[in-house]
Amino acid sequence: MKKVMPQELEVWYLIPALRREIAKILIKDYGLRQKRVAECLGITEAAISQYLRSKRGKEIKFSEKAREEIKKAAEEIAKGKSEIIEKVYDLCVSMKKSKAMCEFHRKWDKKIPKNCNICIKD
Repeated sequence: MKKVMPQELEVWYLIPALRREIAKILIKDYGLRQKRVAECLGITEAAISQYLRSKRGKEIKFSEKAREEIKKAAEEIAKGKSEIIEKVYDLCVSMKKSKAMCEFHRKWDKKIPKNCNICIKD
């Protein structure tokens, strides 16, 4: 099995999953249109459509606590208080600190030790 770096999982799975959740919230809770959400997230309308149909970004399931963080981030984005880049970055850092990504990483690489702290080193 190929070694997968945590950063690869972040790019391939975490960021798309965060975009999916943010897109869903912006459309459902704030009534934004797909075109506007695509512009806001810096991606295509087709990508938004795939997120909404769970054809993209579906591999990671977020905890209730993480969903609350994502919802707050989406609210700040919707109200123009924050930029998507800042919020997605902050959410990625939070997911790493919570060790949520460690569990996902272990699914890819069974040799990752339980006490691994690579992602949260200072």
